[in-house]
Amino acid sequence: MKLKQLEGYLGDVAVFKEPKAQLEQYPTTAHLASRILYTAETTYGDIDGKAVVDLGCGCGVLAIAAGMMGASHVLGADIDAGALETAQANIDEFGLGDTIDLVQGSICSENDTGSLSVNKGLLLRMEQAFDTAILNPPFGTKPGNKGIDVLFLQAACMLARGAIYSLHKTSTRDYLVRKAQTWGFECEVLAELNFDIPMMYKFHKKKSVDVKVDLLRLYKKQT
Repeated sequence: MKLKQLEGYLGDVAVFKEPKAQLEQYPTTAHLASRILYTAETTYGDIDGKAVVDLGCGCGVLAIAAGMMGASHVLGADIDAGALETAQANIDEFGLGDTIDLVQGSICSENDTGSLSVNKGLLLRMEQAFDTAILNPPFGTKPGNKGIDVLFLQAACMLARGAIYSLHKTSTRDYLVRKAQTWGFECEVLAELNFDIPMMYKFHKKKSVDVKVDLLRLYKKQT
C-alpha cells in the first residue's frame, strides 16, 4: 500500500467523542499515523506478519494502520471505555475485527508512595508476547501524570521482543535515549515532526498548537 493511500484511509477514522483532558486525549492525525506505520514496515519490516501491540490506543488509528499494513495480530490497550467503544466501531468499519483485539486496562498504577509506576500485574502476563510495539503516549503534562510518557515506553519495552515506535516531545530526547539504554535498548530518532493539537478543551486559548515531537525507534542492544 502506498503512503498517500494509507493516509487517505486513516482520514476516515473517527476520533474521541468526549475527549478527557486528564488522560491527555489528543487524536493522532492520519498524516502522522500513516508515516509511523509506513516507515516501520517499508524501512524496517516490523509490521507485516508481525504481532503488534498499541499501548494507549485511543480510537485505534495506529492499530488500524498496523492492520492495514499486514500485521498478523494487533492488540490495542487503553484505560478509557469510551475511547475503546469508538475504536471498536472504527475497527468494524474497516473490516479488521479478525486482526485487531482491544483490552481495557491501565498501563500505569499508583505505587505506595502515590507516584506512578508500570502496572506489572497487567504487563507481566503479556511480557515479550509481541514483535512490535507502537504508541503515542500522554506527554505527562497534566497534574498526576508526571513521567507517564516514560512509563508507557518502559511498558512497551517489556512487551515487545523486537522494535518499539513511539512519539515523544523533542525536549525529552536526550533523557529518553539515556533511559532506554538502562533498559537494554538502543534508541534512534527517525524523524522530528509537528504534532498538531487543535482547540479541544476549555483551557485552550489558540485555535491550534504545533508541538515538536520525535518519532523514536527502540530496539534491543546486540550482545
